[in-house]
Amino acid sequence: MQRTLLFGIGGIIIGITLGFWLANSLNRNMAVTGALPSDHLAMPGIASPGTAQDDIQQLIELSEREPQNFAVQMRTGDLYAQIGRFDSAIEFYKRGIELRPDDPKAHLVLGNAYFDSRKFDLAAEQYGKVVGFEPENHDARSDLAGALIEMDAPELDRAVNELQRVIEAVPDHNAALYYSALAHIKRGEKEKAGEFITRLRTARPDSHLVTRLDQMLAGN
Repeated sequence: MQRTLLFGIGGIIIGITLGFWLANSLNRNMAVTGALPSDHLAMPGIASPGTAQDDIQQLIELSEREPQNFAVQMRTGDLYAQIGRFDSAIEFYKRGIELRPDDPKAHLVLGNAYFDSRKFDLAAEQYGKVVGFEPENHDARSDLAGALIEMDAPELDRAVNELQRVIEAVPDHNAALYYSALAHIKRGEKEKAGEFITRLRTARPDSHLVTRLDQMLAGN
């Protein structure tokens, strides 16, 4: 797999521009809802704007030479995730987790990669592990709920319960309000969904997510 990954990325790197390295946490796509809420955590260790192509290539090669180097494996996973190569990112994140199975951030970025590749059941599993390590990580708990909502067989009741825990701790948590509205829309509970939309509109009146939810509510 190693040589395939190296050669596969080589052609992409040649034409890559600096804009590829801008943070993209607000531009991830969801199956139904579009961009993730701003509470969704950005991946740590992403190469910053202005990284030289030679340095990027060296990082990829270093990950193969130093398979026991946790930081290098995770940064290489970040690189693949940034260019939309989520299957490759997942493999490198898994390598990192093998080295540090109790690292919550490693499980978080693996969950993000699964989410972005629409493997919502696997994303929920990873977010659940993060919450197990860090019960007060409200962002991860909201992400867990989002994955539960988007699964082929949604677990809406569980998602709502997770979101209630977040909102009890952080009443204006944007992602939790957003996902709560979405869950109630999917349950056909328009009035309850409207309550969460109103709360999100109060917290984030300029958010495009409010408009999106309004449209979804009107269409159901």
